[in-house]
Amino acid sequence: MRFVPGFRAPAAAAPDALCFGFHAGKMLVKEQDGRLAIPALADLHALGLPAAWVHYFGQWDGRPCCAVCLPPEPPEPAGFAWRGLRGLFGLIAEELVWAAGRAGQLVHWHCNHRFCGACGAPTADHPEERAKVCPGCGLINHPRVSPAVIVAVVREKRLLLAHAARFPAAFYSVLAGFVEPGESLEESVRREVLEEVGIRVEHIRYFGSQPWPFPDSLMVAFTADYAEGEIRVDSKEIADAGWFAADALPQIPPPISIARRLIDWFVCGSA
Repeated sequence: MRFVPGFRAPAAAAPDALCFGFHAGKMLVKEQDGRLAIPALADLHALGLPAAWVHYFGQWDGRPCCAVCLPPEPPEPAGFAWRGLRGLFGLIAEELVWAAGRAGQLVHWHCNHRFCGACGAPTADHPEERAKVCPGCGLINHPRVSPAVIVAVVREKRLLLAHAARFPAAFYSVLAGFVEPGESLEESVRREVLEEVGIRVEHIRYFGSQPWPFPDSLMVAFTADYAEGEIRVDSKEIADAGWFAADALPQIPPPISIARRLIDWFVCGSA
């Protein structure tokens, strides 16, 4: 099975189209024999759930996929449940999780761009591209993607890991932060590491990227070498930080995240 992105919907709405329906950041899933599944368009019709917005965004194994904005305070029908995206990890196919993340970003974008930011008029879907257009002043808004950098910093076979104030107890990860206007990705890496733990890095190298739909980030990953300085946490975002050997790591992120891929890269390189 494979997800293929797309913009132009089939001529007629297929009853078996997969509906990634969201409300307040949670998605409606179907419970079948102890397993979770994505509801079909026919399921939403049978439940009588009105959709405030339906947007085609591709196909999963040949079935059309639609991002659906469901109405405020929708019920939780028997045989269905509301789940956050993180709650789907490990319960449905990984590629289907990322398709759900794509749908969630689109619904989030729709909810935040129903009115023009310039003149306040209601917006409409652009007929030729994935965008919102203002019928009044012509302003066009495309889906927002917020770039963020994430970096594995290595010093003499030890990896820099930090415990952020927002993390669960004992959970550590590599450093990350949003890119600021006018900043290159490499400049963002240097600034974030210096701001959060007070050290400087060098030899910054691109590693990979991953969409992170919480709600609309694109994580761009790097590796870097320690250059100078001693750890001084900022005490606002970072509660603790330290250098960890590959055989003495604390609790780390799950395998689905690019943060974990960076940590696994370090561990493999230290073997």
